[in-house]
Amino acid sequence: MKIRTLGRHTLESLKSLTRNGWMTFASVSAVTVTLILVGVFFAIMMNLNRVAQTIEDDVSIRVYIDVATGKQQEQTLQKEIEAIPEVKSITFSSKEQELKNLVKSMGEEGKTFNLFQQDNPLNDVFIVKTANPTDTMKAANKIQKLNYVGKVRYGKGTVEKMFSFIKASRNVGIVLILGLFFTAIFLISNTIKITIIARRREIKIMRLVGATNSFIRWPFFLEGLWLGILGSILPIILISIAYYRAFDYINPKLTGSFIEILPFNPFVYQLSGILLLMGAIIGVWGSVMSIRKFLKV
Repeated sequence: MKIRTLGRHTLESLKSLTRNGWMTFASVSAVTVTLILVGVFFAIMMNLNRVAQTIEDDVSIRVYIDVATGKQQEQTLQKEIEAIPEVKSITFSSKEQELKNLVKSMGEEGKTFNLFQQDNPLNDVFIVKTANPTDTMKAANKIQKLNYVGKVRYGKGTVEKMFSFIKASRNVGIVLILGLFFTAIFLISNTIKITIIARRREIKIMRLVGATNSFIRWPFFLEGLWLGILGSILPIILISIAYYRAFDYINPKLTGSFIEILPFNPFVYQLSGILLLMGAIIGVWGSVMSIRKFLKV
């Protein structure tokens, strides 16, 4: 396409936005409302996913080594655990370290356990992490069958429920975002259909003088693009301000905990780019769906 022709189509699409003021307002409003909802859901889902990822990464298997096990047997057990395909890393924690951790975790009350330093009843422990957190249960079952293993703990019951909840939350979020996305396409498509119906006479005249379908539809494609971009501006501004304030309020309260939310930069800039791209896609796709039916392209 020649630059001159593209310029003509661009100018025509911009004129159409002003000529059809109320329809333009309706289309932009549809995109704006939808992208605000999509942006809010997306921000919430991405932060929930971050928290879920943090929790998943924190899941580990504690393998309590039998008290009667010698050093040579511990090394053998370690090699057998490392050979399990699902295992990513293994860390040794001596019973002395376990006692220190117990005393520290119980604060003032934990000082009474210092009496056991001479005759420590705790076990040496292997702390095992899997490459995929969802393989924790599978790896734990395999480890439980090995020799020299006293007991295996990984939060059985709670871990399974947590992984199921995380998976369900992610699926629900994806369905909601896709539902809103296609709703916006439907609304813009119908709005542009009305615009095309109102300009049928103009389109027929253009055909009579020899205009091709490509020449006729390009202004509508560009019009849909402008509608999508205009509709994404307000959501980007509102969500950026809201997330900045939310981050400024929530982040200090999470200081010291293992849970954290996504930082303002670069997350908001990435989200803004996604919303702008989604707005453009919604607008163009809505135009394409309308033009295919009414121009029989």
